[in-house]
Amino acid sequence: MELPIYLIGYMGAGKTTVGRLLAEKLGWAFVDLDDAFAEINGITVEDFIRRYGIEAFRRREKDCVEKLSELPIQRVIYATGGGYPCWEDNMECLKELGTSIYLRWNNRHLAHRIELSGTEHRPILRNRHGQELLEFVEWQMSGREEFYKQADIIIDAPLGELAEDNDEQIAQHLYQLIKDNR
Repeated sequence: MELPIYLIGYMGAGKTTVGRLLAEKLGWAFVDLDDAFAEINGITVEDFIRRYGIEAFRRREKDCVEKLSELPIQRVIYATGGGYPCWEDNMECLKELGTSIYLRWNNRHLAHRIELSGTEHRPILRNRHGQELLEFVEWQMSGREEFYKQADIIIDAPLGELAEDNDEQIAQHLYQLIKDNR
């Protein structure tokens, strides 16, 4: 498994939570790319998009990933933004930089997880709830899935009922996978 590791997937897939848990288990660094973007650019992702638009954000986001890849740290877990792998050649870049892992959930579970965490801090989902939120997730995933599926590894989220420990289960599974492939 090539280092570093990039967690990809849709909003609400648990990239940040799983990434933190996994990094803690491994004793590695963790970087949420949205937080790194804000630190590097001095503006939150939400404010940047509102002020400059999504295309400008995607270009600047890509620059951020490239800057971070030049750092000498190898044992790091990155949580990407949900749309990052779907822009230009970003998926190929991630695969060149390290190992990409897709956290795959079904659309209904994604919509439920997003609803639980709230949509107010997600600009494109603000004021979407219930069936409207599910339909939006389904629509967006229909265009994103082809990119996500290019990941080096695909982890299917636990099936069945959503449980509070799903993210912990995924992190434990990834931990074991990494330990077995060292």
